[in-house]
Amino acid sequence: MSATAAVDARGLRKTYRFRDTDVAAVQGVDLFVESGQIFGFLGPNGAGKTTTLRMLTTLLPMDSGTATIAGIDLATRPAEVRRRIGYVAQGGSTWYELTAREELVLQARMYGCSRADAVRRAAAVIEAFELNDCADRRCKTYSGGQRRRADVALGVIHDPGLLFLDEPTAGLDPQSRAHMWIEIRRLRDNGMTVFLTTHYLDEADALCDRIAIIDDGRIVAEGSPAELKREFAGDVVSIGLNGASQAAARLFEHQPYVRRLEAPGDGGLHLYVDAAQNAVPLILRVLDRAGVLPESVELHRPSLDDVFLAKTGRSLRD
Repeated sequence: MSATAAVDARGLRKTYRFRDTDVAAVQGVDLFVESGQIFGFLGPNGAGKTTTLRMLTTLLPMDSGTATIAGIDLATRPAEVRRRIGYVAQGGSTWYELTAREELVLQARMYGCSRADAVRRAAAVIEAFELNDCADRRCKTYSGGQRRRADVALGVIHDPGLLFLDEPTAGLDPQSRAHMWIEIRRLRDNGMTVFLTTHYLDEADALCDRIAIIDDGRIVAEGSPAELKREFAGDVVSIGLNGASQAAARLFEHQPYVRRLEAPGDGGLHLYVDAAQNAVPLILRVLDRAGVLPESVELHRPSLDDVFLAKTGRSLRD
């Protein structure tokens, strides 16, 4: 494993037994995350994302494969891995009847800090995550944004080198979401590696240095957001067809100006072309000759949504 690797996983596999049938949830996943990065892990529901995350955080044993996490062998030294990582679950971890300060001190003590050091660390993360106004109130009185900031503070109270965040902004209002983005970037800028899952592709695009997309238990794409979007160089022409997308797709399968086409199942068609200004007149001519009247024609640059759709055949939120 490279000295700069926070996660180096090779050939991870996990199979579940369900109604006398083996279901392969993770099928030979390789992941490499450099230290000091924000790494995004994306996948549709049921793709193997949660299973992979639980294996990397020692919550689920792997059937086969190897992994070093924060420099420690996952299979032989899981307790040491847990000491070196932070993990913030999607459901949160705050106790409603305690204050954030009480929880933070307790969490630090559980990691072996003295009482004085735990109090000092709690005060530092309360300041860093702007929890001063609510730190001594019971967590049940917190807003969603305050509670989520407290969750992340609990995950970093022991100063881990690697932090796993599962859907860090799910359910937050836009202002709280933007504030969480600032906090995540600050953690990275201070030297922490952040491994996050998210259902928001704009979030992955804005935050992540690199991302990996998992589907059907396998990694289907990996790279920086810019690298992945570069695969779709050119423009995307989205045509609304009121359910006639399959028939329309056949019209464009062999057109030389169409690099790729997708029929996402919403009654429309996405055509990937080199230059929309040249392709749109040709597209409209083909539709007119076939007697197909489009409901709408929209042009846009490729996004992570387009990458995700092309790699998995579905939207992340499907």
